[in-house]
Amino acid sequence: MKKYSNYLLAGVCVASLALSAGSFIKVEAASPATQIAGQPVDLTYAAEKALPAVVHIKYVQNSKVQTVDVQADPFDFFSDPFGFFGNPQGGGTRKRQVQTPKKEAQGSGVIISTDGYIVTNNHVVEGADELTVTLNDNREFSARIIGTDKTTDLALIKIDGKNLPSLPIGDSDKLKVGQWVIAVGNPFGLNNTVTAGIVSAKARSLGANGLESFIQTDAAINQGNSGGALVNTEGQLVGINAMLYSPTGSYSGYGFAIPTTIMNKVVDDLKKYGSVQRALLGIQGGDVLNYINDQKEKGKDVDLGTNEGVYVAKVQDDGAGASAGLKEGDVIVAVDGKNVTKMAELQEVMASKRPGDKLSITYMRDKKKTTKTVTLKNEQGTTAVVKPADLDVLGGNFREITNEQKKQLNINYGLEVMKVNKGALQNANISRGFIIQRINDESVKTIDDLQKIVKAASTSKDPVLYIQGIYPTGKKGYFAVPLNEE
Repeated sequence: MKKYSNYLLAGVCVASLALSAGSFIKVEAASPATQIAGQPVDLTYAAEKALPAVVHIKYVQNSKVQTVDVQADPFDFFSDPFGFFGNPQGGGTRKRQVQTPKKEAQGSGVIISTDGYIVTNNHVVEGADELTVTLNDNREFSARIIGTDKTTDLALIKIDGKNLPSLPIGDSDKLKVGQWVIAVGNPFGLNNTVTAGIVSAKARSLGANGLESFIQTDAAINQGNSGGALVNTEGQLVGINAMLYSPTGSYSGYGFAIPTTIMNKVVDDLKKYGSVQRALLGIQGGDVLNYINDQKEKGKDVDLGTNEGVYVAKVQDDGAGASAGLKEGDVIVAVDGKNVTKMAELQEVMASKRPGDKLSITYMRDKKKTTKTVTLKNEQGTTAVVKPADLDVLGGNFREITNEQKKQLNINYGLEVMKVNKGALQNANISRGFIIQRINDESVKTIDDLQKIVKAASTSKDPVLYIQGIYPTGKKGYFAVPLNEE
């Protein structure tokens, strides 16, 4: 479970206006017709629906051998009497192999379909070598990761099973402040724990991620609740628990959940495309009220015609915002006919959009409203679906270098290109035998490292691999390898 000791209300939003994921539990209350004012709310039905579908997730990261730089001791002649790796004078740094400890952690997840799809937080599964899912009835399954999204802090994993208990998904947009909700998860290893509270606020931004629109609740949330369910009184999933606000690391009255409006889009994209398809508005800005207050502190009076909305501080030249006619100083007050009072609300709307979707933007300038409809683009400036590339796009076969190659070339890691087929490597004139050491300023030590870097680069604004390496002769090589060439 992520924890934050301060509220950092986002003053500026990234140009993508994609959503960021740190969220918590959210539960919707029963319909007014079933409640009597002044009477306690019965949450037993919600708990009975939720408990079978909320699972315990055990995370394991195995011990690994890593090569690190350590400060050399010039007086340590016994471990290396000839100097540090050929440095007879000593000093500087030396390479040393260290064994990382095995890591274990736990969190929660929610089964959203009877065939075993489970939603949890990205930080619950990130870097895991093994994931074990334990159901409410104590059945255990090995899980595999379908896809993750660091921006929203969401992940989709899968277990092999049939007719599994699942939790129906509700509409988080229908939640109202003051409605009762329950949080279900596994705090501190206490499996199948249910806590209750109300929705304290909606569209809350904490400044923890680039894109945020959290549900705030006072239902007790603690470490281990991450990835668990926020459920309304009708037994519907309305949020995924993500973080708590606490100066101590334990519950202090506030928890935050990712609303299902964001979750649904992320899950759908991960299933269909393997990565989240984000539509960009191409602006930077923040809450109007924050801007007005900031100007007051500088001794300036500002009258924008409204105290609500998103103040536009910067407009990307070729973005959707520019196409709509947005300029610095404008105030976005509605999108798709839905009022926008703050940045978090705009982010939540943008989170449901894909490149190619049309968006209606209403903004104020000189206290007058204008409405324009634009077509949204992806980070690469097109309306196409951006799928993560795999190693096939490179057109090569690779292997980790041998100890003999390490000694011969005085290097500690790298991947040797064993074969070059039709693909990006051939187009860039990278030949067989070349040893790749770094790509986009990241070390490449294993095939898994290479795969992750290629995947990340292929969906980025700049889908290019900047490759550094060395030839068998000792000559260094540098290449720029585009990933979007046909």
